[in-house]
Amino acid sequence: QVQLVESGGGLVQAGGSLRLSCAASGRTFSSYTMGWFRQAPGKERELVAGITRSGPSINTQTYYADSVKGRFTISRDSTGNMVYLQMNSLKPEDTAVYYCAASSNWNRPVRKYEFNYWGQGTQVTVSS
Repeated sequence: QVQLVESGGGLVQAGGSLRLSCAASGRTFSSYTMGWFRQAPGKERELVAGITRSGPSINTQTYYADSVKGRFTISRDSTGNMVYLQMNSLKPEDTAVYYCAASSNWNRPVRKYEFNYWGQGTQVTVSS
C-alpha cells in the first residue's frame, strides 16, 4: 500500500523558517519525481517545488515556482523515499496546506494530473 505522510507544518511568524518532511512507503520512490504542492483557501493547488528521480549516475534536478525561488529548497535522501522542503523567509502569502506528491513522469511535471500519489497534507500558517 502506497503512502505519503507529511510532517513539520505549523504556525510561524513572517520571516521565520519551517522544514517539511514527506515519508513515502509502499514502493521504491527513487525513480519517481517528487513534488510539494500547496493550496490556500479559495485557490487552486499549485506546484511549489519538484525534484526529479535519484540514483547512481542520475542528474537529479530541482525546480521551483517563481514565488518561492531563493527561499525554498527541496531535497531527497539517498533512499529516495524521504523528501524535504526547507522554507525560509516565510511570508503570510505562503499560508496554505502543503501536500507531498509522487509522479512517474521524469520530465519535470508541474500539473496535478501528472502526479500519481498524494499525501494528506500539512497546514502551514505564517502570521504577519
